[in-house]
Amino acid sequence: MSTPSTPVTDPALRDRALAHAHDLATFVEASPSSYHAAHEVARRLEAVGFERLDETAAWPRVGDAEGDGPAGGRYVVVRDGAVIAWAVPAGASPTTPFAVLGAHTDSPGFKLKPRPSVGREGWWQAGVEIYGGPLLNSWLDRELELAGRLVTADGAEHLVRTGPLLRIPQLAIHLDRAANDGLTLDKQQHTQPVWGLASADGPAGSDTAGGPSGGDVLAELAHHAGVRASDVTGYDVVVADTQSPRVFGAHDAFLASGRLDNLLSVHAGLVALLEVAGSPDRPVEGSVIPVLAAFDHEEIGSESRSGASGPFLADVLARVAAGLGGTEEERHRQLASSLCVSSDVGHSVHPNYPERHDPANRPLAGGGPILKINANQRYTTDAHGAAAWARACARAGVPSQEFVSRNTVPCGSTIGPLTATRLGVRTVDVGVPILSMHSARELTAVVDPWYLTRAVVEVFRG
Repeated sequence: MSTPSTPVTDPALRDRALAHAHDLATFVEASPSSYHAAHEVARRLEAVGFERLDETAAWPRVGDAEGDGPAGGRYVVVRDGAVIAWAVPAGASPTTPFAVLGAHTDSPGFKLKPRPSVGREGWWQAGVEIYGGPLLNSWLDRELELAGRLVTADGAEHLVRTGPLLRIPQLAIHLDRAANDGLTLDKQQHTQPVWGLASADGPAGSDTAGGPSGGDVLAELAHHAGVRASDVTGYDVVVADTQSPRVFGAHDAFLASGRLDNLLSVHAGLVALLEVAGSPDRPVEGSVIPVLAAFDHEEIGSESRSGASGPFLADVLARVAAGLGGTEEERHRQLASSLCVSSDVGHSVHPNYPERHDPANRPLAGGGPILKINANQRYTTDAHGAAAWARACARAGVPSQEFVSRNTVPCGSTIGPLTATRLGVRTVDVGVPILSMHSARELTAVVDPWYLTRAVVEVFRG
C-alpha cells in the first residue's frame, strides 16, 4: 500500500537516517569505479572478520557444531568489479534457504578508450567512450577524475584514481545563442574532456594518436598508481564526478550524490549484512543464509563474467551448498525455498513533469522503498514476492510504495529478471525513489536509504 511522503518528525529516526546517509556518502566517495566499490565492500567486511576467499583455491567446508567443519562462517569473494558476501548460521543444513540482496556496482558515464591520449587546438584531451545511458548534459562543466584498475605486465592489478583532473567544457552561450532552446551534444565531438594544456615544445593543435607532447593519459594514471607507464599492459578506467555528496534542504531532507544508482543499494545490503552477521563473537542471526551479491555491468546489459547474466552468483551458491555437504537434490530444494531481492533505484514523481508518471501509482521521495511491478516482467515481482516484501517492511516498521511505469513511457529493467531466469529463485524488484536518475549527480530523500536498509535487515533475518 502506498504511503504518502511526510516530513520525518521523530528526532531519533532523523538522526539514524542522517548517520546512515553520511556513511553512504563515505562509501560513495570511496567508490569512484565498480572495482573500488567491490574493494570497499570487501575491506569493510574483512575488518570485522569476514574471510576473503580466492576463487582459484579450495573453499572451506562449513558445518554445524557437531559436524566436521566450523560452526557457521562469514565469507566474501571479489570477481573483477563484482563482490559477493554471505554468512552461514551455525547449524545450517544443505537445505537452509538463501536470502539474496542483488544490486550493481557500476554507474552510467564514460570509459577510457584505447589510445586515449588525444589533443586539439593546444588542449590535452582524453579519448572516452560513453558507458551506458548517462544524461550527457549533467556531466558538463564538472571537475572529473579517472578511476579504475591497471594491470601490469606481471599480471598484478592496481586500483587507481587521479582526483580532479578533467572537465567537459560547455560551449559559451555567446557562441550558441540557441543553447537554451535545446542543447544537442554530439556523442563523439562534444564529450571528450580536457585535462591539460600543450607544452611550449609540443605540437599545438595535434590530432595524432599520441596527443600533444607530455599529454600521456596512461602515464598520468601510472603515476597515480605508483607503477611505470611502460609496465601497464591493460586497463579498465572510467570517468567519475569528484563533487562530494551533500545533505541539504529544509530539515536536511535531501542527499545529492553521484553514483546513487546503484551504490545506494550496495551500501544498504552491506550495512544490513554487517548488522545480522558482522560480529565474530555472536552467532549469525536468522534462519536463512544472507547473501549480498553486487554485480558489475548492469548499465550495459549485465552480459559479462562479473555481470548478473554471468555465472558468478550461481557459482558461489553452488560452492556454498557443496560446503554444506548438500546433494544435487538438496541444492534444488534449497534454491526453491530461497528469495532474491533485486534492489535498484527507481523514479520518484517529478514535480515539474508529473504527467510522465502513472496516474494512480505515484511514489514520492521520503515515502519509503518502492516495490517495482511490470506486466511484461521487466521487473520480476509476482504476488508471492510482493507479499514477502510487504512482510519485511512491516517487520521493519517502514512505509512502502508501489512503482509501475506509465503505459506511454518504456519501462527499464534490472538484474531481477536475469537472476530469476538463471537460478529459478523467486525474485522481487524493489528500490528507492530518486530524481535525476543517470545524472552525474542524483537526488534522494535522506530517510529512504535508511528505510530500505531496515527492510533488507528483515529479509536477511528470514
